[in-house]
Amino acid sequence: MSGSVNKVILVGNLGADPEVRNLPNGGQVANLRIATSERWRDRNTGEQRERTEWHRVVIFSEGLVKVVQNYLRKGSKVYIEGQIQTRKWERDGQDQYTTEIVLQGFNSTLVMLDGRGGEGGDFGGGGGGYSSPRQAENRRPSSQPAFEPGGMDDDIPF
Repeated sequence: MSGSVNKVILVGNLGADPEVRNLPNGGQVANLRIATSERWRDRNTGEQRERTEWHRVVIFSEGLVKVVQNYLRKGSKVYIEGQIQTRKWERDGQDQYTTEIVLQGFNSTLVMLDGRGGEGGDFGGGGGGYSSPRQAENRRPSSQPAFEPGGMDDDIPF
């Protein structure tokens, strides 16, 4: 394989308020704990089952840290895209490891799915533009149909 991809996409809820810390270089870092859940019905008992997985998310992008600090709270639903990284350190002579989802630079995205006032906000590429699903819906006048019949060629080759 000539290349590789390290990309993680999560949709989940914050398990606690975000933690924002100042770095020695003057920047900031935000730490999130995001829960993703899987639900299914047990075939043997018919009982509803659920498994929750917890993910550590670290955000270094300056714009995204500001969004997290101002808008996210425990229970907020978010969509994130980042990279998985494992860190190693030593404690009491024992090697310790932690695996995190890192949002850094332009390869990161954070979308608030239940943002302020019930509208979602899209913050990508280090906290760039803001867009709301409602704003996108309002761009097309309601009198025009989304699809106009007869506008396509009827000669389909299959």
